Amino acid sequence: MNLTAAEEGKEYTIQRIETEDEELNAFLFSLGCYSGEPITVVTRRKKSCVVSIKDSRYNIDSQLAEAIIVY
Repeated sequence: MNLTAAEEGKEYTIQRIETEDEELNAFLFSLGCYSGEPITVVTRRKKSCVVSIKDSRYNIDSQLAEAIIVY
């Protein structure tokens, strides 16, 4: 499942990032968003959500959330 379907407050593990954009992959990697890393959806808004990765919080849009596959 991707982050758009994830429950708020529950910790998941990133399985993979589904995007062909190398620049986006590099950006996510710099945030600590890569396979095997824990991620939590803190809150969800209409077109974005706030996630917690490595004790930091980031606001990501729904398109990006769809690309992050978790289990």
